[in-house]
Amino acid sequence: MLRAVLLSSCVVLAGVLAVAQSPSSPRQAEAVSLAGVPLYPPDPIPNRATLEADLALAQSVYSTAQPEAMITIGRRHAHLWHYREAIDWFTKGIARYPNDARMYRHRGHRYITTRKFDLARADLEKAVALIEGTPDAVEPDGAPNPSGIPRSTLHFNVWYHLGLTYYLQGDFAKAVEAYRACLLVSKNDDALVATSDWLWMALMRLGRKDEAAKVLEPIVPTMDILENGAYHRRLLMYKGVEAPEALLGAANTDPTTVATQGYGVGNYFLVTGDRDRARRVFAQVTAGPGWNAFGFIAAEADLARMR
Repeated sequence: MLRAVLLSSCVVLAGVLAVAQSPSSPRQAEAVSLAGVPLYPPDPIPNRATLEADLALAQSVYSTAQPEAMITIGRRHAHLWHYREAIDWFTKGIARYPNDARMYRHRGHRYITTRKFDLARADLEKAVALIEGTPDAVEPDGAPNPSGIPRSTLHFNVWYHLGLTYYLQGDFAKAVEAYRACLLVSKNDDALVATSDWLWMALMRLGRKDEAAKVLEPIVPTMDILENGAYHRRLLMYKGVEAPEALLGAANTDPTTVATQGYGVGNYFLVTGDRDRARRVFAQVTAGPGWNAFGFIAAEADLARMR
């Protein structure tokens, strides 16, 4: 009887611990901001039921033990804001497939999300070494655009995220080098505007205004944009076609779009000499809910440097 009670108690305790440690626990911080603030998933998570079903489906095919399955599971954890769990999956993938650049590319991405820039840099530099001399390949979208047409490739994502890591660390010269390399594999307008935007910003931070102006030359109002409309509008703002106030308009409700466009506006004010206005816009961005967006993270990094 005593043995049965003990076993029953252990089962209950294990269940309690599993709930407390579940990635979906509402009070479990997934990251810590650059200001030291714990960051939690939104409550509720948009489309949570669908995202959980997608994760369950990916987990059901993991027995195939293919790298694609591990990547899919990691990405679907990330869609549910389970960033630590995603990193764990990509770490398992690296242990099993140490020469697969995709594992480092995805883990590096999520190290950026969780503000671990040194670890992201190491992973993405490793990915650069692994893709050297290899053919590029279209990367399946984790969250497909409305047209269902993937717009990025492995090589693009490796260089893009490495450039972003350098930028977030304030290493703008290295960011320029990475984004120059990224331009070479930016084969459609969505890739072009995303790369050009960060390249322009890095060049402006270095005071290389003539080079930055040349980056804007291919950017026109009519482009084949399926998913990176926020970057397109930022570039048009740099050219004087869009007004900064229009990008900060109240019509924007998506947290990622708000953070992306807001950061571009704040940076524009910063590099054109209005430091106080830049600080206010960065603070506005980081007061929003989209802490997983690159613009939000970049605003945090700039506010930290401006203290």
